[in-house]
Amino acid sequence: MKKLNQLLNCDFPIDISGISTDSRNIEPGFLFIAIKGFHVDHYDYVSDAIDHGAVAVVVDRESNFSVPTIIVSDINETLISICEKFYDVKSDAFKFIGITGTDGKTTTSIITRNLLNLFVPTAYIGTNGLYCGNDIYPTNNTTPCIEELYRFFSVIREHKCKFIVMEVSSEAMLHHRVDSIMFDVIAFTNITEDHLNIHKTVENYINSKFRLTTLCKNEGKIFINGDDENCQMLSVNNKITFGFSSYNDYVISNVKECQKNVYFNVKCKGEKYNFCSPFLGNYNIYNVVLSWLIVRSFAFSDLCLISSIAKMPPVLGRRELFYDLRGFTVLLDYAHTENGILNLLQSLSHYRRIIVVTGAAGGREVEKRPRIGDILFQYADYIVFTMDDPRDEDPYEIALQMIGSHKEENYTFIRNRKQAISCAFSVALEGDVVAIIGKGRDNYMAIFDRRISYSDYEVIQKILQK
Repeated sequence: MKKLNQLLNCDFPIDISGISTDSRNIEPGFLFIAIKGFHVDHYDYVSDAIDHGAVAVVVDRESNFSVPTIIVSDINETLISICEKFYDVKSDAFKFIGITGTDGKTTTSIITRNLLNLFVPTAYIGTNGLYCGNDIYPTNNTTPCIEELYRFFSVIREHKCKFIVMEVSSEAMLHHRVDSIMFDVIAFTNITEDHLNIHKTVENYINSKFRLTTLCKNEGKIFINGDDENCQMLSVNNKITFGFSSYNDYVISNVKECQKNVYFNVKCKGEKYNFCSPFLGNYNIYNVVLSWLIVRSFAFSDLCLISSIAKMPPVLGRRELFYDLRGFTVLLDYAHTENGILNLLQSLSHYRRIIVVTGAAGGREVEKRPRIGDILFQYADYIVFTMDDPRDEDPYEIALQMIGSHKEENYTFIRNRKQAISCAFSVALEGDVVAIIGKGRDNYMAIFDRRISYSDYEVIQKILQK
């Protein structure tokens, strides 16, 4: 709890119990800051915020509302200042690692956090929530909004964490959510076409990602996937490349995948490092190597890091495996982009059959749905199409767009996702894999403008327990 005149230069000693830029999140006693977003001007929702209980508002234009109104010239800077004072924390209290890319952000970030945590207390902020010590707090976005970030910073400080590993989404860059942070390390997993419903063009999407480098400290390091064509377009002096191609600074080679581990080497300037990793698939080799490079850049022991990688726990909702007594494997994964689905399905070729449960999110890029369908029909032996955050679209129409012109008959459509997963289990046989993809450990289903409680993980557990 703070007084309004402690947060701003004003004469109102009003108790402020919380702050928000979203009128829907306002509670009695809150301060509403009417920032202007990329798509939405929050000034239009001041009256809604007051109706929800806002006791004061901050705006950037002349106004006359029924509660104390503070007019400022730069509302974005004011928001950061308010957050710092309300939560008694500044971003320069921590070392930041920002990880961006189309696929692999969560896996790389959590592996990086778990490795760093061996040496120094480290927090993670991203799609899977906020990790501090043994505590996990939910997040609404991959990269939370500014006021939520600062609330998390205060929690992180209480846990005495010194490092923060953060997933940075392109949308977060578009909305300037991390502009108050200077990063010690920035890393790019890969960049493929995504989120064009927001960015409109691939060029805008790439440029939004690349803008993160402007928030890197002068002495900071930038790691990029040197095999990725779009990442190669990044023009900065302090970048370090990794990948399978020989021109990279760190070259991956000699991959040997076994049932539970993958073995590989990394070479750099005559030095060779031997890895054993529990994260299968070539795409996960990129993730593991990037995590290793990030952590070793802080001068921690290579020997300890490499041996620790072999004992890393799985990342929740990312190639998470379960086993049915009938002899088939269940795989839960967040894969939802073309590249992510392709990489995942290609890595499952050692199974007798691949059965996939999937859909596509509503209100997103319609044009990529048939391309995802092409990948599914190429690599899956049987497909169960179902809903996946349909929002205001019909899941059946989404499925038809994914099926496109395919004439194969190795698929079905089941609207209810629980029933779709149950169906996939019923047709699976010994040696098969049932890949349930698209939602990972999400705990909701987005239908129209609501988030209905739903979890693939819980559905899997209930069916397996039967």
